[in-house]
Amino acid sequence: MSAQTTQTTPGDPEVVNEVRLVGRLSQEPEMRELPSGDTIWTFRVVVPRQPTRERPRPPVDALECCVWSGRLKRSVRSWRPGDVVEVTGSLRRRFYRAGGGAASRVEVEAVTGRVIRRASSG
Repeated sequence: MSAQTTQTTPGDPEVVNEVRLVGRLSQEPEMRELPSGDTIWTFRVVVPRQPTRERPRPPVDALECCVWSGRLKRSVRSWRPGDVVEVTGSLRRRFYRAGGGAASRVEVEAVTGRVIRRASSG
């Protein structure tokens, strides 16, 4: 995995921003054009949490992902809802204007991704 690691000064601990998700694609990936003219693909990966004694049926985390690179964009285009996918990348906080004010969101900026298992077709 191509983790983003940084060591600020010699002797400081290494800092890491690295994400690996394996989960189910919840909806069709979507291409979006940004005001800059760049295009990105966005999608949501649903990952179940570990069950506990108090919660035998665990909740899930629905995590937003985006893709900027050309090769992965072409791959994501063919993904379908229900596919089990693996995605690696880094967490990013993106700021944008919405409703007359500033807003932000945290998402996974995917650098690699693949389908592990295709969704059953019916």
